[in-house]
Amino acid sequence: MALTDAWLKAVHRKPRDATTEKADRDGLGARVTLTGKVVFQIRYRYRGKAARLDLGTYPAMTLKQARDEALRRRGQLEQGHDPRTVKRVEQATIADAPTNEALVRDWHTRYCQARKVGEKEILRSFELHVFPTLGKLPADETGLRQWMDLLEPLAEEKPRIAERVLTNMKQVHKWGARRGIVEQQPLAAISAKEDLHVNRRRVKGRALDDGELWLIWQSMERSRMPLRSRLFVKLALLYGCRPGELTGARREEFDFEEGVWEMPPERHKTGRVTGRALRRPIIEEVVPLLRQAMTLSRHPELLFSGESKAVPLNDRSVLSYPYNIMRVAKNQMGKEMAHWSMYDLRKTARTHWSTLTEPHVAEVMLGHSLPGVWQVYDRHDYLEEQAKAYRAWHERLTRLVSGDPPMP
Repeated sequence: MALTDAWLKAVHRKPRDATTEKADRDGLGARVTLTGKVVFQIRYRYRGKAARLDLGTYPAMTLKQARDEALRRRGQLEQGHDPRTVKRVEQATIADAPTNEALVRDWHTRYCQARKVGEKEILRSFELHVFPTLGKLPADETGLRQWMDLLEPLAEEKPRIAERVLTNMKQVHKWGARRGIVEQQPLAAISAKEDLHVNRRRVKGRALDDGELWLIWQSMERSRMPLRSRLFVKLALLYGCRPGELTGARREEFDFEEGVWEMPPERHKTGRVTGRALRRPIIEEVVPLLRQAMTLSRHPELLFSGESKAVPLNDRSVLSYPYNIMRVAKNQMGKEMAHWSMYDLRKTARTHWSTLTEPHVAEVMLGHSLPGVWQVYDRHDYLEEQAKAYRAWHERLTRLVSGDPPMP
């Protein structure tokens, strides 16, 4: 007689003198132990030998579920697999399944660190906005709905961060799938523009006007910001470089005799692709700033260090510079500034360079690759052209930030 729910309820947790077994169909049966534990099992033959596999226990597994599972295991048997081996593989896969946090950190260590200039900021975004809610969930069991529940509110408050998380998590999933670490890529079809409504033109920052440049410079001079911090902001504005190019700058990169700052390929964004060093001129006007930074640095190899220890300058400290300056402008000068970031200094410099030099020279100054086949055949470093533009930019900036504020 086949198994029934009534029989299972009757024997469940009922102690007995001997183990009892009752057959159902498709090799399915139930074994009842001396303590009344009911275990569903399937009996079969594999390569001519009798075998048995436990499927689950009642009532955690219902009779219907046990019958469905028995059919699934029969299907594996017909395909030539031993259901016992398949189950061990499935259990090992579940046990080894990475969480979202483990997957991201693995990707960050094995892929991101060697290929992305902003790898620290990327990991920090995940630490702040993803790991607290989704970090401990298995990556393959975190569905699209859970990701969107996180990303949509984040996009409302911090669209640039939401776009960063989305872009990099798609890369994480793709990287993991290629290595057999995960199977699912739930965010593959999601677009920051279409699904998160991130307007890139609206959130990509801005160029500061002349009055704001004056206010920033004057606020820095009035502030209690360490000289090291003020030098960092000035050099970032003068060179129009990425903040990370300064935080990681090594003293050996600066050749004052030749007048060249040569950054190795692994230290700048385009160098990861082109394999070429980034060469910028060291004009006379900038030498005192670089010399001061080296004197103040507590690290024997780095241009900038922490304030009190011989450690690299913390990226989070750099991110706080605009807020410190805006606070001084408001509290000491009575000027409320619209939000700006360190990266906006780069956009400001590039905007001014458009009137000081040729477009391709300005792009080289930014550290960008020349377009199309131009970069393949043109290996000129444009050092003289860059130096001329940097001197003109330094002269203009000095004129803008000194004396009275520019007229609106």
